[in-house]
Amino acid sequence: MDFLSQYVVVIVLGICFCLGYVIKHSVTFIPNKFIPLIMAVAGTVLNSWINNWNFTPEILLGGLVSGLASTGAFEMVKNIRCKNIDTTQK
Repeated sequence: MDFLSQYVVVIVLGICFCLGYVIKHSVTFIPNKFIPLIMAVAGTVLNSWINNWNFTPEILLGGLVSGLASTGAFEMVKNIRCKNIDTTQK
């Protein structure tokens, strides 16, 4: 899995993170199970846009990895925050 880290595009990851947050907390008609799919597609489109609308396997992989990493980053932040809340209440 370490080889995938070379494909993460930080700008795409950040935009997808924010977009996923907005969808999760503001758009009630989209079920949470579709957010990773939406982020994968958004990441691919954003990465293609950043690369002047070129589309290569590397751009596809970079967009997919970055979009999906944003959902993982959101879950990581949520778990750390919940863990900190639990430990401060004890």
